[in-house]
Amino acid sequence: MPVHRQVGAEHPGWKWGPFTVRVPFYHTGVAAPELLQGFLVAGATGLALVPLLTVQFGLTFEEAVAFIVVLTLLVCSAFIVFGDPFAPGWVTPALPLVLSVVLATGEDGSQVYPGPVLKFQLMTAVSINFSLILFFMGFTGLGKKFVEWLPGTFKAGIVMGAALAAVYRVFLVEGEAFDVQPVTTLVALGTCLILMFSIPLQRYKRKHKWLALVTSLGLLPGFVAAALVGPFVGEVEYQVENGILIPPVFDLWAKASPFSIGWPGPQMFLEMLPLALMGYVILFGDLITGMEVLKSAIPSRPDEKIDINLTRSHLALGIRNLCSALVAPFFPTQGALWTGVHVIIVRRWAEGRRAMDSLFSGISSYYFFGIPVLYLMLPVVSALKPLMPIALALTLILTGFACFYVAIGIVHTRTEQGTVLLIAFAIAFFSPWQGMAMAVFATLTLVGLRSVSREDEA
Repeated sequence: MPVHRQVGAEHPGWKWGPFTVRVPFYHTGVAAPELLQGFLVAGATGLALVPLLTVQFGLTFEEAVAFIVVLTLLVCSAFIVFGDPFAPGWVTPALPLVLSVVLATGEDGSQVYPGPVLKFQLMTAVSINFSLILFFMGFTGLGKKFVEWLPGTFKAGIVMGAALAAVYRVFLVEGEAFDVQPVTTLVALGTCLILMFSIPLQRYKRKHKWLALVTSLGLLPGFVAAALVGPFVGEVEYQVENGILIPPVFDLWAKASPFSIGWPGPQMFLEMLPLALMGYVILFGDLITGMEVLKSAIPSRPDEKIDINLTRSHLALGIRNLCSALVAPFFPTQGALWTGVHVIIVRRWAEGRRAMDSLFSGISSYYFFGIPVLYLMLPVVSALKPLMPIALALTLILTGFACFYVAIGIVHTRTEQGTVLLIAFAIAFFSPWQGMAMAVFATLTLVGLRSVSREDEA
């Protein structure tokens, strides 16, 4: 049994500075529904990066899984080591923006940054830049003022740029999932888009609890559809292996850590600074979203005090990203929020103590208490291997879909909407500094710094 919590108090844990350690099974109990949902959903989603790590970053399959294990442990440290009350995830909209830079090709078709060493150094540079921004904004408390000061058109352009980069990556880049597994990828994408966004389906979801449960499983229904259809169309072939996968952490260190491959130079840090700034703008939106979801549910749970502290969140995120940069650099995998999962957990937590004793029990259970058991089960991992490119395509397209409607919702006038498209194109298809410069110029000249009304445009 976990440590008992007094009514109205914060859930017990071991304090260290502004942080709180909550040990699984000692401080937090088991929430069975979250445990069952999260085991495959959280685990399989993380494996989406494996194709990138093997094809573009030069890791073996086993080293790529070890890479994911390290990233997963760092993600789970958010609620276990630092005590943040959010279901953590990636800064997902930043992923297509980063990939468009790191995997960019020149006019002759060759990569701008050839070789795994340069790519990992780029990831190290942007992750360290991101950490420094988080530390600065956290200590000074300037994060909220900075994001509020940015014009909505500029913010919308960044988010729209992520949408364009995501769609381009999946459908137009040779060798990606759609190019290799077109039918299976379309089936998986169609399944996820219908279940997650279909307006007609939402009406039925309110009437049928089983349908609501299926739609809450995120990418998993798409995986299942791909797993069933892929073999019939000859695009998926399973080769299940038995045994336990022992992650080759030392081999991974030798290929990815800056202590082994060398540190990025000053110019590389400078080149990656705009990406880190864009990532921070997106991240702050996630922090606000996570906070508002919690605030809406807190009145329903007077028995548990939830400490929401954005300064602590900034510092924890800075430490996590810095650790990732030193061991397994891959920006933007150390973010604050997995929005869909956070909403699912908080909604059930709001139902009362009988449904979920503590918010931290629900979060820990969904992430299987930070224990990456799934990645050690070779039969499961090897069975998922042919579906991993599709997992990445799902992640990117769903991100692009969501980013598009979020960006459109930020702006209202025709001039703002057109400016957002220009900014998005610049950010998605030019170098970070060029994209940022064009975005600033377009915002200042076409929209200005103050908010725009339809009367201004008339």
